[in-house]
Amino acid sequence: MSRTIGIIMIVIGVAMLIWTGFTYTKKEKVIDAGPIQVSADKQKSVNWPPYAGGILVVGGIIVVLTAKKTT
Repeated sequence: MSRTIGIIMIVIGVAMLIWTGFTYTKKEKVIDAGPIQVSADKQKSVNWPPYAGGILVVGGIIVVLTAKKTT
């Protein structure tokens, strides 16, 4: 079980190293005056530092190497 968690950590860590964030579009109301509503699309971004992916990769490797073998 812990070996699987380690492999998942490695995969997520590599993905975080390749993609350092993502953006998404959110509709926000600009004007809300009774029956008149005006909304605009605003781009939001989520970013994480590249070292976070590196930490996950190293942690995943440690978990995989220290996991007990079960038969």
